[in-house]
Amino acid sequence: MTLFFTACGTEGGSTSVVSQGRAQRQRSSKMAHRLLVRRMWTLSAQGIRCLPASAASSSFATSSPQSGATRASFLSPSHALPRSLPHTSRRGVSFNVQDHEDFTVRVINSELPVLVDFHAQWCGPCKILGPRLEKAIAKQKGRVAMAKVDIDDHTDLAIEYGVSAVPTVIAIRGGDVVDQFVGIKDDDELDSFVGRVIGQ
Repeated sequence: MTLFFTACGTEGGSTSVVSQGRAQRQRSSKMAHRLLVRRMWTLSAQGIRCLPASAASSSFATSSPQSGATRASFLSPSHALPRSLPHTSRRGVSFNVQDHEDFTVRVINSELPVLVDFHAQWCGPCKILGPRLEKAIAKQKGRVAMAKVDIDDHTDLAIEYGVSAVPTVIAIRGGDVVDQFVGIKDDDELDSFVGRVIGQ
């Protein structure tokens, strides 16, 4: 399945139809490749085992000050890779989604309403909308949170939520999508949108 995201427009903040199909196919191919590599890395990282002390090379082992014969493997339990990246403080107004599990915990299962900002680094309007949206959320003083999802890094989430253009903002409350918009909004429109989401 080939995935196409429309390129961002610059006038009026709305997105425009894909004008360069070849560039988009390449970008889609790169997104799919990143997703595949990430899944393969996750599976291979789960299979890592600690090396026996006798098999550890000197570059991956440390000598105990008391005994030169005792060595610890580089991949010993105390040096094992973390299963997930640490979460940012709950006090933060916005956070970057790390993976699908992080999205489930911090967005779907959130007690607060969460605005999910689907964006891309190459999208000009996304760079304008992001700070405006953070400002609108900050005015609510902790009654709503903001999750940032880079569609190039999290293609699976973009597909799951039907994102075909960026910027797309989806409001989720109690695990359900309650509202959404595509494109740029001004400050008043964003304040109104956030107010509707939190029930004002």
